[in-house]
Amino acid sequence: MRGRDPLERHRSATPLELLFDLTLVVAFAQAGDQLAHAVAEGHIATALWGFAFVVLSFCWGWINFTWFSSAFDTDDWPQRLLTMMQMVGIIVVALGIPAVFESLDAGEPIDYSVVAAGYVVMRASLIAMWLRAAIQDPANRRVAFRYAGYNAVIQTAWVVVAIASIDVMPLLATLIVLLWAAELGGHVFATRGATTVDGVWSGTPWNAHHIAERYGLLVLITLGEVILGTIAAVSAIVSHGEWTSEAVLIVVAGVGLSFGLWWTYFVVPAAPVLARHRNRSWGWGYGHILMFAALAAVGAGLHVAAYAVEGETQIGTVGVVLSVAVPVLIFCFTYFVLYAVLFRSVDSLHVLLAAAMVAVLSLGWCLIVVMASPFVVAVGYETSGYRHIEIDLRREG
Repeated sequence: MRGRDPLERHRSATPLELLFDLTLVVAFAQAGDQLAHAVAEGHIATALWGFAFVVLSFCWGWINFTWFSSAFDTDDWPQRLLTMMQMVGIIVVALGIPAVFESLDAGEPIDYSVVAAGYVVMRASLIAMWLRAAIQDPANRRVAFRYAGYNAVIQTAWVVVAIASIDVMPLLATLIVLLWAAELGGHVFATRGATTVDGVWSGTPWNAHHIAERYGLLVLITLGEVILGTIAAVSAIVSHGEWTSEAVLIVVAGVGLSFGLWWTYFVVPAAPVLARHRNRSWGWGYGHILMFAALAAVGAGLHVAAYAVEGETQIGTVGVVLSVAVPVLIFCFTYFVLYAVLFRSVDSLHVLLAAAMVAVLSLGWCLIVVMASPFVVAVGYETSGYRHIEIDLRREG
């Protein structure tokens, strides 16, 4: 298991990676269903805390696997079996999602024992991958051992907290926040001192174009949740009779939202910038977690609309529309922040587009108006924004 060439041309996702991504479909679907149910009942705190915790858990597993595979994927039989172990871990995490929401809804300490078990499986597999790389690749041995050791320590801490069954909610919440902060700091610890010398990165040899493609593929997967939410909402209407104008409008809104969000995301050419400035990958890569969560929450919001049609919501029409509009706003805000992180600049055009998008969302008295908000960004880029991107790319070399 030697590090791959980070400058390898035409590097693309493998069938094994695409198979692995299918587990995220299940995880996002489970998280979205629980979020929609909690929001429909008006249990907003449960919805926010539970959704944030579980999405961060399985997205973190996906990110760690993705960056490792970009650097060391050998596609031999041990790597395939360890990848299957990763998939099992994410499925177990998905199975534990309902218990997280139920415990929060009951006002009890968060029950993440099943999620923790799945997390252990994922981390054990990843540690084995890092140890293989450390043993077989002298050039990356130091970084690989750091990752393996750090992951083992943090994983042990998660297990200890889970076994302790802490009943004091403020203490448990504090420990969870500290553990997640430690997780985010693992990259800084493992790659400290890494630099780019003559185009060669002394950290892990991940491929920028491959990474950009992998993130784009997961965006497509989460956009699938928007389509599923649309189907759920329309099915609820049609099940009560024939097709109505309301059903048609929800189809238009759901498909339009997914299309507008897709158009917006794939405007920015991240790969060449990451290839040129590899040290910017930390903020860009981790910042996507909020973007993935927002996209999945858009689908959950449309599912809330289905509950509303069936008369099973406690939040009213405004609440239903906000359950879609707020995630769209978070997505677009995160999008502009990631652009600034990537290019190390704040474009005046982005400020105008963000303001226009907020203005449209503030008028969001129905889903059709909410649907128009991402197209504000798309139209802005297609008319003049692409020139700004060209300028930024030239500035970055």
